[in-house]
Amino acid sequence: MSQTISSFLSEHLSDKKAIGALNKKWLSYGALRELKKDVHKALRKNGIAKQDRVAIVLPNGPTMATAFVTIAQCTTTAPLNPNYREDEFSFYLDDLKAKALVVNDGYDGPAAAAAERLDIKIIRLIESDQVAGLFSLVGDGDKDFIEDEEVCENDVALILHTSGTTSRPKIVPLLQSNIAASASNIAQSLSLSSADRCLNVMPLFHIHGLIAAVSASLSVGASIWCSSGFNALSFFSNLDEAKPTWYTAVPTMHQAILARSGRNSEIIKNNPLRFLRSSSASLPAQVMRDLEESFSAPVIEAYGMTEATHQMCCNLLDKQKPSSVGKPAGPSVRIAHEADDVLIDGTGEVVISGNNVTPGYENNIDANEKSFFEINGNRWFRTGDQGAFDEDGFLYLTGRLKEIINRGGEKISPLEVDSILLDHPEINQVVTFALPHPKLGEEVAAAVVLANNSKCDDKDIKSFAKERMADFKVPRHVVILDEIPKGATGKMQRIGMAEKLGLL
Repeated sequence: MSQTISSFLSEHLSDKKAIGALNKKWLSYGALRELKKDVHKALRKNGIAKQDRVAIVLPNGPTMATAFVTIAQCTTTAPLNPNYREDEFSFYLDDLKAKALVVNDGYDGPAAAAAERLDIKIIRLIESDQVAGLFSLVGDGDKDFIEDEEVCENDVALILHTSGTTSRPKIVPLLQSNIAASASNIAQSLSLSSADRCLNVMPLFHIHGLIAAVSASLSVGASIWCSSGFNALSFFSNLDEAKPTWYTAVPTMHQAILARSGRNSEIIKNNPLRFLRSSSASLPAQVMRDLEESFSAPVIEAYGMTEATHQMCCNLLDKQKPSSVGKPAGPSVRIAHEADDVLIDGTGEVVISGNNVTPGYENNIDANEKSFFEINGNRWFRTGDQGAFDEDGFLYLTGRLKEIINRGGEKISPLEVDSILLDHPEINQVVTFALPHPKLGEEVAAAVVLANNSKCDDKDIKSFAKERMADFKVPRHVVILDEIPKGATGKMQRIGMAEKLGLL
């Protein structure tokens, strides 16, 4: 059977609820399939062929979810962060070689200005004010009407850029078959069924929300209630409105939710979750325990990245190990030598192989040669993460290879320092990072957010650390902040942190 987005959407009952949102009627699976037909006609009428690229710049919510799902069944989608500036839009639209840009009707922001500058077709989306995710597309038509084309499993469905924290962002093409495989992997690992409902708070220009929340749910006929984006102040009212069985988020979101869980205990009690999911960054063990206690539900930490169409490993519903990213959940996951193309036991670079893995970076021979290797006919992708398996087959990450701090030859895992500092009763958040040093090469630094009314200072934190870790691991520089700088998806980024904080 062909493995495409259309293939897993075709199986579900027409009257089953698919997409929901605040103050709107639910969009059914039948209506979602009809919407795809209308989108298909509109795109072809506007000269968009299946191999063309359509950038999508929409606010988070149900229409962004359905725009991705329907357009990706017809052509290649490229969701972009709506908060980019005009120069950023110009870079991404040009780099993608986008044929068209989809924006809301009436939008005249920087994405439209960039598209006009690059002579890229603008297609307007008119959103229903009654039904969640229902819309129509209006363009100026095209003299070159494209005949009917259906996509197949080897067509590219989604293009995303890597974050580009240390180099120019790389283009990651993901096939229809990659999305279908990853959606199935996630659904199986979480035992998702048509009875489930996801509360989506993740941005839908990022792989986490697009695949884990939206695609995995749709693959089994489950429903997704789409918020307008993460807001800790409205999370619990959304929880009460949506009545979900689960949600997925990054650790900083979970921490913000946790901080407000006590005053919302009645809502939590009245809306029991089957589980909570965390991914895209390491979840501190302390936060996992507190979430489990607050929600009386397991917290499932998963390990994913764009090149794997999100998920690689996942903890089990009946067994979670704090600080572990779980067991292989779809692709084969092994440890490789960090320099040689051989698989090893012990600690090394995490590598993956499977039908959810990108065919390779676009127009980047150097990156592909560094990132992929083959052994006995199996193609392995180097994740850039360092880790090891325990005796039960659970994977533990020690950090990004580029983030490992090299202090005069001593290698320090920033995740380990994070974990120890978070045991301090007055530290709410921490990110450990490398600070350039003239003699040692790198020194250990940490940015922390303290609990309300804390009188703790940097000397107290260093003293706490000295009692619990080897001297060379103790942060020599501690910065106390009201908020730690985060990327567009809510992740704290270690690389470049020293520069962001003005420490260079």
